[in-house]
Amino acid sequence: MNIDFYLYASLAQYLPEDARAEKKTIVSAPSGATARDLLKIFEVPEKEVKIVFVNGVRKDLDTAVSEGDRVGVFPPVGGG
Repeated sequence: MNIDFYLYASLAQYLPEDARAEKKTIVSAPSGATARDLLKIFEVPEKEVKIVFVNGVRKDLDTAVSEGDRVGVFPPVGGG
């Protein structure tokens, strides 16, 4: 199944180089894959992940994804 996978801010470095400008790539994942599985594909350390959205709704890493889902991953963000 194909998933639109977005890595934002400092996490974009884990995307393939040709996908970094858009901060997204399409992932071919096996049926039953979770958001955590997608992180493993790109070797994103879980400790660097703060928020995961699936189709615009906040979810946890063990949420199963489906064909055509959009998964967005954000690191902790600071500012001031």
